[in-house]
Amino acid sequence: MKFIPISQDREPVLLRQGQRSPLTRRHLLKGTGVLMGSLAVGSPLALLAPSTAWALELKTLTQVEGDTLLQMGRVLFPHPQLDNAVYALLAKDLDAGAAADATAAKSLRAGIAALDHLAGGSFLKANAERRLEAVKAMEGQAFFNTVRGKCVTALYDNEMAYATFGYEGSSWEKGGYIMRGFQDLKWLPNPPAEASPAPFLG
Repeated sequence: MKFIPISQDREPVLLRQGQRSPLTRRHLLKGTGVLMGSLAVGSPLALLAPSTAWALELKTLTQVEGDTLLQMGRVLFPHPQLDNAVYALLAKDLDAGAAADATAAKSLRAGIAALDHLAGGSFLKANAERRLEAVKAMEGQAFFNTVRGKCVTALYDNEMAYATFGYEGSSWEKGGYIMRGFQDLKWLPNPPAEASPAPFLG
């Protein structure tokens, strides 16, 4: 099975047909934890990627800790169409901070332990309702604010999210979006005609 390793610069490395993955078993075991998964069949990412399998190496956090942060991100910013590979970037960014700062690592682990306790012993094994209750119970705490704040950049400022949501990148140098897909969003309902008049082109 080929894996799409999520590289140190946070973007996925997409393998071309016939190209061998640089993510070997030895490479996987170098980190403290490894997050792995598969892209949803038929998703925008699966259509673009040469493989549906992905993997992400953690430097400090364990796999369970990384998975817990990933799933907490799903509770905070729920997007059913967004693959776990994107939410894994949240765990990767928080792990990078923990690797650089022992105090941050200690705070993350304490927060994860508290989240597990509030969820009845294991946040990962809890149902969706119990997870939501546990996250809400931590609202306003430093751990909650750290994870929520990191979600904003980790989940939305990457090529995988752009592909999922249909964001085509900078457009000013191409004349803007007015005639280049301004109205072609597929993941939001169409606004009423009076709320979306024809564009003024001068």
